[in-house]
Amino acid sequence: MNKEKSNINSMDKIISLCKRRGFIFPSAEIYGGLRSTYDYGPLGVELKNNIKKAWWRRMVQERQDVVGLDSAILTPEIVWQASGHLENFTDPLVECKKCHQRFRQDELEQRDSSFAKKRIQNDSLACPECGGELTQPQSFNLLMKTQLGVVEGKQDDAYLRGETCQGIYLNYLNIKDSMRLKMPFGIAQIGKAFRNEITPGNFIFRMREFEQMEMQYFVNPQEAKKYYKTWKDWTMDWYQEFIQQPKNLRWRQHEKDELAHYAKEAWDVEYKTPFDGWKEFAGVHNRGDWDLSRHSQFSKQDLSYMDLETKEKFIPWVQEVSMGVDRAMLMFLVDAYTEVETRSGDEDSKHETEVVLKLHPELAPIKIAILPLSKKEPLQKLAQQIFDDLKQNYKLDYDETTSIGKRYRRQDEIGTPYCLTIDFESLDDQAVTIRDRDTMQQERIKIAELKNYFQDKF
Repeated sequence: MNKEKSNINSMDKIISLCKRRGFIFPSAEIYGGLRSTYDYGPLGVELKNNIKKAWWRRMVQERQDVVGLDSAILTPEIVWQASGHLENFTDPLVECKKCHQRFRQDELEQRDSSFAKKRIQNDSLACPECGGELTQPQSFNLLMKTQLGVVEGKQDDAYLRGETCQGIYLNYLNIKDSMRLKMPFGIAQIGKAFRNEITPGNFIFRMREFEQMEMQYFVNPQEAKKYYKTWKDWTMDWYQEFIQQPKNLRWRQHEKDELAHYAKEAWDVEYKTPFDGWKEFAGVHNRGDWDLSRHSQFSKQDLSYMDLETKEKFIPWVQEVSMGVDRAMLMFLVDAYTEVETRSGDEDSKHETEVVLKLHPELAPIKIAILPLSKKEPLQKLAQQIFDDLKQNYKLDYDETTSIGKRYRRQDEIGTPYCLTIDFESLDDQAVTIRDRDTMQQERIKIAELKNYFQDKF
């Protein structure tokens, strides 16, 4: 029996796998790279797209009360004045006078409980990297600023959006009226956001350019509590559907002193990571009427809602589901990474340890690998025919190089749920062998039945 080892305890293995197998590359690597930015390779973009499709299908496609949006990334300065981000979207920053590294004050306080006491007493603060003296905390705004216009000195200030939800609030009236929506309803969006993070790091966990999946649900204030619980349950259910190790997933409520300026209540979905223990991967927030009230005030537009049945007029409260695409991808990679004792190939080609990426089939970048046992023309022809029959419905990989054991290992390592092997018997019995990634069980299936077989599997 093959013995599985415990969950991964080092990010180095994940990072190595991602680069070696074409999931994630450092951005601009040939020029030395750009810190905290990454490019998604052939398998990475498939996995990332599958995550977004899975979220969109359950959030929008399968519901009648949520619609979609794709709003602009560039936004005028007044949007962020109204949202409160120019005033409140800051992190206290300290800098080492010796090595000039910068740190977030709250992270240093988490590392060392005495840091806050020393700061209050104005004692010298030591750099955790080199021991040098740290400056006193200074506020640092996280929004990324740019200028619009072609004439130098006559440009208007604008910002790359720091969160995707503001575009939803700006289009609240347009969507409500054009789609004839009645309360309660939600607007969902997937898109890029940008933050000038002080301490990016931990691979794709904290970056300056990232992608969000967010939904804002507009409700009568009297029903806010009920719908907040509904969306908390939905969020946890979504993650649990795709992970292998639910023990590593939990809720954490924000204390009053850590709530964002817009939040009345906030809970984070946390996953136990190999790089820093429990870390936030998603949030569910009761934003109250902060956003629509502020935008109504700054834009001079009436964003209230009139209930035609009760004749009640009110500013809707917002219940927010906010998830990071990149963080979700990191969670699923860490969760799926499994090391097992050797199990594939003949004795000469076996390894002591093999990696199996046990991704949920819906998320796996490659669904089926087509593996002809020989490069001889009759098998190639049949294998190509099967590839052409299945390619409309599934992302496939065609591989005819090296031994079948090594090909199995390659597919296991990238998370392919099923390997389809064409051998010389296939020419006579018109059947192929299907190997399951997780159980390693093999079935002989007629070629004519493959579409129905995989339809049931997926």
